[in-house]
Amino acid sequence: MSIMLDDVAVTTRLRPTAAVAAMRAALLAAHRGELVAPPRVHAGGLTFTAGRLPGRWYGYRAYDTHVGGQQVVAVHAEPTGDLAGVAVGTALGAFRTGALGAVAADVLARRDATTVGVIGTGRQAWTQLWALSAVRQLSDVAIYSRTPQRQSALVDRVQTELRIPARAVQTAHEAVAARDIVVLATSSPTPVLDASWLAPGSAVTTVGPKQIDRAEFGLDLPMRAQLIVTDSLPQLRAYDPPALLTNNAAVALGAIIAGDHPGRTNPDAITVYASVGLAGTEPYLLADLLAL
Repeated sequence: MSIMLDDVAVTTRLRPTAAVAAMRAALLAAHRGELVAPPRVHAGGLTFTAGRLPGRWYGYRAYDTHVGGQQVVAVHAEPTGDLAGVAVGTALGAFRTGALGAVAADVLARRDATTVGVIGTGRQAWTQLWALSAVRQLSDVAIYSRTPQRQSALVDRVQTELRIPARAVQTAHEAVAARDIVVLATSSPTPVLDASWLAPGSAVTTVGPKQIDRAEFGLDLPMRAQLIVTDSLPQLRAYDPPALLTNNAAVALGAIIAGDHPGRTNPDAITVYASVGLAGTEPYLLADLLAL
């Protein structure tokens, strides 16, 4: 019998450490060619991503690109093809993105990184911090938003649920300056930071828009970065309009995990992780939850 999970069930079952471990394994499997995960496809307003771990499972995610609303993630067991489970809602995808971001921060941020600056207060901002709590002992989280109520709510949630010191700041500059890890998690089509604000050695994650003429950062960020990393090179290169990044210079996160690329080699280097959502990672996370 297949299992159906809603957002409440996913949130109750999933823990940051397990989610990060699953996404680290997925990135490594994709790099090695073990996880079959072609770039997302679009059909009549719908978006589909799919993945397969041969001999174990195959699955997909489907959602409406423009309307939003609930998403469906389904996983079938191999070799029978039986439907093992379905997740309906938006939580699984958000936690997946947060866990990928935490893997990137763990790989790219300095080992002594403890401070975080966040611009944005939506679900993605929360799941990034939720997952980061599994890879670093965070000592201070500075949060900026143009909406004070949302800013206060996220500060309270981080303090209450994660038991991490967090505070609201008055400007994006204040949120970013002198931070070890910086998270951009907005829907802004225009830059929300100036790269000159970043301290040497910062590890930056960008979750929001990152295309030419529609990006939450400007050209100054990739120009200042010594290393640009993404979870999926094919998806980064498939953006239309193109991504506002030096695509040919970007490195696959899985390559660094596998030891095929050195990653950060200078403690003062600024790194950028461009989150694009490696296809197949939602069913991978659901399969992990179902112990397939």
